[in-house]
Amino acid sequence: MFKRAKQNRVFQDVVEQIQDAIVTKKLAPGTRLPAERDLKEMFNTSRGTLREALRVLEQKGLIEIKLGVTGGAIVKRIDTDPIMESLALLIRSGEVSLGHLSEFRIKIEGSLVELATERATPDDIQEMERLFAKARHCFENQDWETFLKTDEAMHTFIGFMTRNPVFQFVQKSIHENIHRYYRDYLPMNHERTLENLTDFEKIIAAMKAKDGATASAIITDHVRRFHDKMTGKQP
Repeated sequence: MFKRAKQNRVFQDVVEQIQDAIVTKKLAPGTRLPAERDLKEMFNTSRGTLREALRVLEQKGLIEIKLGVTGGAIVKRIDTDPIMESLALLIRSGEVSLGHLSEFRIKIEGSLVELATERATPDDIQEMERLFAKARHCFENQDWETFLKTDEAMHTFIGFMTRNPVFQFVQKSIHENIHRYYRDYLPMNHERTLENLTDFEKIIAAMKAKDGATASAIITDHVRRFHDKMTGKQP
C-alpha cells in the first residue's frame, strides 16, 4: 500500500500517502496501521520523521495513537469536529465577524431552506414541529438560553433535511457557533423570542405546503432582520 517516500520531501510524502489511503477508504476506520518499524522500512525514513507525520495525522483527526503493548496508530472515522472547532476558534477570535456570518447566511441559507423543503419527508416535518413545540415551551417559561439551543437545533436540522453533507456541515458549523453574538449583541427577551418563533411557524407551514420559495424568502428576511437588530440599524 505504501512506497518509499520521496527523499526531497519525506515528511510531507509520508503524511500524504497515509492520508490518501484513509480518505480513499483503502484503510477502513478501526484498521491498525503497520508497526512503526515496518512503516519505517516501507517509507525508508527515520523514526523521528515517521512519528512527527503520525502526530500530524492525529491532529487532523485521521488516526488515534494508542500507547502500550496493544497500542499503535488506529484509523478513525472521518468527521467534521476538527473543522468545526477551527471555525469556532475563528469566531471567538473575531477573525470571522458577525457581518461575515450574516452576509454568508443571507446569500446561502435561503437556497438551503428551499432545498430542504423540496426534500422534506413527513418524518422531517414532524421533527421540525417537535422542535418548534419545545421552543414555544421555552418561550412560555422565559428560558432564553434553552430557546437559543433549540433554535440552533432547528437550523441544524434544516441542514440535515437537504440530504447534502456539505449543507449539513455548513449549517451545523454556523449555528453551533453563532449564538455568542446573540449573547453579546441581542440577548433574547419576550419580544425577540416571539418574533423568532413566528418566523419559524411560517417556515414550517411553507415546508408542509412544499412551498420552497416562500420558506426561502421568510428565512432570508429573518436573517437580514435579526442582523440589522444586532448591528443597530433598527431600534
